Amino acid sequence: MSTATIVGGGPNGLAAAITLARGGMEVTLLEAGDTVGGGLRSFEAIVPGLVHDHCAAIHPMAVGSPFLATLDCERLGLHWRSAELDCVHPLDDGSAGVLHRSVADTAAGMGADGGVWRALFDRPVRKFDVLGPAVLDSLVKVPRHPFELARFGMPTVLPGSVLARFFRTPQARALWGGIAAHTFRPLNQPLTSAIGLGITTAGHRFGWQVAEGGSGRIADVMERTLLELGGRIETGVRVSSFADLPSADVTMFDLDPRAVAAICADRLPNRVLRELRRFRHGPGAFKVDFAVREGIPWTNPDARRSGTVHLGGDFAEVAATERTIQQGRMPERPFVLVGQQYLADPGRSVGDVHPVWAYAHVPNGYRGDATEAIIGQIERFAPGFRDRIVGKEVCSTTEMPSYNSNYVGGDINTGSKDAVQLVLGPRLSVHPYDLGVPGVYICSAATPPGPGGHGMCGFHAAERALRKLPN
Repeated sequence: MSTATIVGGGPNGLAAAITLARGGMEVTLLEAGDTVGGGLRSFEAIVPGLVHDHCAAIHPMAVGSPFLATLDCERLGLHWRSAELDCVHPLDDGSAGVLHRSVADTAAGMGADGGVWRALFDRPVRKFDVLGPAVLDSLVKVPRHPFELARFGMPTVLPGSVLARFFRTPQARALWGGIAAHTFRPLNQPLTSAIGLGITTAGHRFGWQVAEGGSGRIADVMERTLLELGGRIETGVRVSSFADLPSADVTMFDLDPRAVAAICADRLPNRVLRELRRFRHGPGAFKVDFAVREGIPWTNPDARRSGTVHLGGDFAEVAATERTIQQGRMPERPFVLVGQQYLADPGRSVGDVHPVWAYAHVPNGYRGDATEAIIGQIERFAPGFRDRIVGKEVCSTTEMPSYNSNYVGGDINTGSKDAVQLVLGPRLSVHPYDLGVPGVYICSAATPPGPGGHGMCGFHAAERALRKLPN
């Protein structure tokens, strides 16, 4: 029987391990931490019984993942839950841009901009069963449905700031800006519409859903599936050299490209080694989890019903903030994402105390404390929030890598999603998972299709490895 070793137990490492095990290989997964899951882990903190997500929290891309669809999620305990509204972006005048699950409902609330929203999303959402597998694949391969992908892809190449000009109302522009800002890039750069269009389309198709009981349930399902297939998992194993690894027909790394370069330095071709070492990281996330009595007192009533709230003011302010952090400077008012997962999943709360998940976009490796800036942004749109805080737990950009070594400097996207790295991944190759050595691959979120709990990077890398095995 052929053997495989997977280094790193995030969602992509787990997906790769499952795919290889299904392909008849004897699989061992090595994870440096005490548990597998990577960005898909949950924990109790601040108040006993209060459930928080470490990183990934809202999952529009994972719900529709072709890989996760192959798992027996219901039997293994993964249940998706939705809040009443998907996303709200409040403005200082008390109004807000509101994202509903339905394209029609979202457009109906946008007034003059409803037609633009429908033009952008009606057809892609209807065609998502065709588009989804292509969007969640490498963009350098020939798609099975080129016309539909080209039609969807035309606006993705635009800077987010260009697409914003199609909207006339400040509410619609702000809503779009907050979603586009998930790319952690200046919104005047090419392809900064891509991630925003992708998660909005997937969200309209499947909802911005949460995993009941915490995001860790997604990793639990993957772990149990791998074990049922006969795979082995070893935790607390940190790999620093290729010599630390057992001999295997396939070795796959769910790691940051620079870490792969360090481990495989004496194995990789010089060109590949140089490319991995030049891999560029993006800005960081500074995260604060709050325990909040009676929830956040948002001025805008829709924000009280939404699983996700984006805080950053109007589009111009969001765009300026993203430029500032790219320049390595900390803005006074950072863009902040707030997760109210308990609205969809009340079991995460304890009585009237609710877990609130929040992070700010900050420069990579930022060494300051952004806690007050985050509280200030929430207070800006929810006066009285500070008085409801029961407790908080902080994870700075410098602490992020101790939780997940792929999050270098707080870069939760595992790399800058600029035009080159978004499309090609860590190296210039039509085979982004190959490392130039037979049987050795990279499968982390640095590779296409990128970050998220979908597991598709690992799935595609494993499929590539199975195709290249000798018969």
